[in-house]
Amino acid sequence: MLKNANIEGVSDAERETPAEVRESEETKSTNSCDSYRPVSFDAFRMYLGEIKRYPLLSREDETDLAIRYREKGDIVAAHKLVTANLRLVVKIAKDLQQYWIQNLMDLIQEGNVGLMRAAKKFDPYLGYKFSYYASFWIKAYIIKFIMDNWKLVKIGTTQAQRKLFFNLQKEKKRLEARGKEASPQSLSRRLNVKESEIVEMDQRLNGGELSIDSPLKEGSEDTHKSFLPSNDLPIDEQLADREAKALLHDKLMLFGEQLTGKEAVIFDKRLLCEEPATLREIGEKFGVSRERVRQIESRLKMKLKACLEEEIQDIDLLKASLI
Repeated sequence: MLKNANIEGVSDAERETPAEVRESEETKSTNSCDSYRPVSFDAFRMYLGEIKRYPLLSREDETDLAIRYREKGDIVAAHKLVTANLRLVVKIAKDLQQYWIQNLMDLIQEGNVGLMRAAKKFDPYLGYKFSYYASFWIKAYIIKFIMDNWKLVKIGTTQAQRKLFFNLQKEKKRLEARGKEASPQSLSRRLNVKESEIVEMDQRLNGGELSIDSPLKEGSEDTHKSFLPSNDLPIDEQLADREAKALLHDKLMLFGEQLTGKEAVIFDKRLLCEEPATLREIGEKFGVSRERVRQIESRLKMKLKACLEEEIQDIDLLKASLI
């Protein structure tokens, strides 16, 4: 099944820092897999029968294969390294199955991707066992899959939210088993997170999902989306905004018609233009310094402000509509 696995082609995934997975898996008999719950029973049993064909590796063989792949890019060595640890993926997937009851094979598939990623990143010269190193990658990929597919809307997007997702229900059951109330306050203290985060995650876990494109009721042509509030401005405010802009435009045109010489050019090229000319460019046009142009522009702005305040009675309302 995995003979053609492309070790080099595995995409990156966000790395988790899950709890350590015991290394005793490599010494356990794979017959314990037969006690798993029958999720996709036939496919699962067929898969178990296939991975039993791959022998476990000794520490020396494991290191040798890892070195061959790292130094020479030996895909055959990488294949042996991966297939020898497929039972480790099953073990970790079984441990996390309580969070994903649809199909255990989904978790195994994601864990296998994490296993191949671990084979690509593993450094045999650091002295760690490959199975120990790979367990972190396997669990990270499985956790990411669960978080991404628990609901239509992602349950957690940060590391703190992902940690809370796995710990909240566990801590609730622990408190209830002791006869204590699993209140947000007590959970907040025990999990060392904010009370608001407890409430938010609890709502995410227990809340339902509803598509905004679904009908209001059976046979209705109206959808929930049709009754969502719009972010657009109310029509009366839109009309007021257009009127304010039109009024300002007319007043600016009238003001500009009264200007001559340098003031007219500065008004047109500096105050009204989307890409205003520089002080130097205008100064060179009239043979004056940049400072002189700045002084004329400053005086012009004061004249424009006085004109608008005189012509437009509610100048503050105009300013608010243009912000």
